[in-house]
Amino acid sequence: MGVPTHSPQQFRFAVLGLILLTVVIRLPSLLHPRPINSEAMYSVVANEIIDGGRPYLDAVERKPPLLFWTYAAVFKVAGKFNWTALHVVALVWTLSAMAGLYVIGRELFDRSTGLIAALFYSVFQSWAVWKNLTFDAEMLMNLPIIWAWAIALRRSSSRLRPELFAAGALLGAAFLLKQPAAIAAVPLGIYLLLPSYRTSRSLMRSNSIIHATTLTTGFFAALGLVMIGLWKQGILREAFYWTIAGHDVPHVFWQTGIVTTLAFLGACLPLVVGAIIACRDKDKIWAGRKAERTALLGLLAASAIGAAAGARFYPHYYVQLIPPLALLAAPYYARLWSRAVEPPYWLLRPRVTYVWLALTVVAFSIEHWMGLASRRLPSETGRYLFAHAAPDDRIFVWGQSSEIYLDAHKRPASRYITTFPLTGYVFGGTIPGFDTRSRILPGAWSTLQRDFAKHPPSYIVDVQSDSRTLQYPVKNFPILDTLLKERYQPVARTAEGTIYRMR
Repeated sequence: MGVPTHSPQQFRFAVLGLILLTVVIRLPSLLHPRPINSEAMYSVVANEIIDGGRPYLDAVERKPPLLFWTYAAVFKVAGKFNWTALHVVALVWTLSAMAGLYVIGRELFDRSTGLIAALFYSVFQSWAVWKNLTFDAEMLMNLPIIWAWAIALRRSSSRLRPELFAAGALLGAAFLLKQPAAIAAVPLGIYLLLPSYRTSRSLMRSNSIIHATTLTTGFFAALGLVMIGLWKQGILREAFYWTIAGHDVPHVFWQTGIVTTLAFLGACLPLVVGAIIACRDKDKIWAGRKAERTALLGLLAASAIGAAAGARFYPHYYVQLIPPLALLAAPYYARLWSRAVEPPYWLLRPRVTYVWLALTVVAFSIEHWMGLASRRLPSETGRYLFAHAAPDDRIFVWGQSSEIYLDAHKRPASRYITTFPLTGYVFGGTIPGFDTRSRILPGAWSTLQRDFAKHPPSYIVDVQSDSRTLQYPVKNFPILDTLLKERYQPVARTAEGTIYRMR
């Protein structure tokens, strides 16, 4: 599994092999006929945008606007509910991120190192859990972060480096895809100010300041441009609330964090071991690249902070750790697989590492195929509404089940496509003894009533109808309970819950 790059033909074969491997790894998603996990929420918002709505006003979700606009662009070109197109874009996105890692590895070391960094991203980006195949915010933000770093780490002794404006703009775009991406700009800005950065490029302190200022200007220029667009749409205040102000941390899920972190370290152990050894042997591997090594360690630390910032420790949060780990580990494996160094442990013998990576790919693939196999059919509720509701009917789903809107091919009757603002639902899990109704968004129920008055739901789906096991039975929320009793009648009971039709 070494990466031969001694001739142009070998290099082309290595690149082709990486592309084919990535296609095989992502094949479960490419063949999946439905949205995967959080793709459903983003797709509902994107479809509202296509139908003339506005994010945060016509469909509430807590991600930055560029994520929804990216989804909307895919569906605008390929058609709504085109999951194959969405997952092909996810594949291209992954390959583009791998290309950026190759550029960085080649720039810092050689082509072999670059290819190995791309290989590691291909193998470990969707680590272990089938949900990591999702075209999620972490995966989206990795691409502009990687290419921003590729621009900044490029060998250049220019006194101005105007390309850093583009790097800053890319980091701004990453922040507009997922909030924790902003922290990736910090180590890059520090890198441009390091004495070792100036020494390696024969620069003066004033040049470093100009470089850091150019990067910062690009970052805020991207933010400013989007803010102007949001202001013109009349949603700047709502966008700020839902992407920044509306994110509190009511509870730290320490147990989940410990379990998920250990799982990540175990699943990605080759990366972790390679990064540790590469950093330990800094005088050999990173000789003459002190500033770059410091910057990548800073990116790893920043990514770890980003993964932990929400205190929920979802597996896909850890995807942002893959790029810095791949770049730190790649130079060691390049030397190991070229027989330039002797492995310190039998586990790191080249043949053992080849088998280790191959088994990792197989294990991940088995989990991905098995995890998605039971999720290929639309929900029973979605199938019922698709068959019985009129094309222009709107529906409302009481619960965190936005995929029902997509399965039914129906628009939401309220901006609350998931009902956390109405219930105070805490993302991350149940907190024993904690009544989340204290966290209900002020005015949310009045807003819901206004939405229903504007376009009444022909059907209401209650996925919280089993009050014995679920947290938010309708009877605990008088406005909705009264509405169902007075104006709706139950027409079907499905695996997801109860369907009510307007009388």
